[in-house]
Amino acid sequence: MSDTKSFSELLDFIRSETDSHLGKLDLPEEPTYLYDPIRYALAGKGKRLRPILVHLSGRGFDADPDDLMYAGLAVELLHNFTLIHDDIMDHDDTRHGKQTVHKKFGTEAAILTGDSIFTLAQLIIGQVQSNTVQALQAFNKASLTVCEGQAYDLQFEGDSTVTLDKYLDMISRKTGALLSLCAELGGILGAKSDDVCAELRSYGLNLGRGFQVQDDILEIFSDKENLGKSLESDVAADKQTILTILARKHDGWNEISRSDADISTKRERMRSFYIETGVEVRAREISQGYIDKAKDSLTIFEDDHKITMDQFTDFVLNRTH
Repeated sequence: MSDTKSFSELLDFIRSETDSHLGKLDLPEEPTYLYDPIRYALAGKGKRLRPILVHLSGRGFDADPDDLMYAGLAVELLHNFTLIHDDIMDHDDTRHGKQTVHKKFGTEAAILTGDSIFTLAQLIIGQVQSNTVQALQAFNKASLTVCEGQAYDLQFEGDSTVTLDKYLDMISRKTGALLSLCAELGGILGAKSDDVCAELRSYGLNLGRGFQVQDDILEIFSDKENLGKSLESDVAADKQTILTILARKHDGWNEISRSDADISTKRERMRSFYIETGVEVRAREISQGYIDKAKDSLTIFEDDHKITMDQFTDFVLNRTH
């Protein structure tokens, strides 16, 4: 599985199987107020990076394929739950190139949809047969940690005293915890030792940090068509990102950050400032540093499995959307 074509085919296969199983979830027709938005949310064509990571990790330890499918579906549902509620809190109107759930169905329905999807995730993770209790505990611990990360993200809005360390702790919870869970589940379902599971958690945590730093960069340097979601909510909410925190060290940042220009103009000014001051380059270096740390944990895999995990790690970093 070491060549690029085979790797791409493997990812496409896992993604296709995940989409197929999501489409086959036994959802009632009524009440339509609940199940129509659930179907709408789950029909979105996401990248499915999280279930892919579950499968890749578990394949390296000969975990049962059915268990990996249940776990992969559960983490994808958990991810969708967080997206629905995050979009409400961040006032985002676009996700995966279409209207967000709250924009299409209303805030009340979206809250209920998110709650129900999280419950579905609980029901599905409970169907794994190997180390079920351990998998459930890891799943719920990560779920709470993700909520803590979102709380910090909201708490930090407009707070220019937030340090780089506080930011990194926030993204470790908000993004790192879920990817850490995905990697660890492969070890749990493969009945690996606590030491191996710890390395898997470390891998996912650093991958998540690199992923979120890159996401902050893409929010400014990508475009709506490529990213498939609203791009200006971070600027509008005065989010504390890797870019804004690094930019504070440079003269002229306060004038830009406190400007009352329209959001699109402000975003363009920020983009130019980040380039001119080297902030963008520094942020990309930090992201790459976490990716390198993640790769350091991959020695627990052997031969082709390690190569595949290396490829996946590069695939996550090199995404453009």
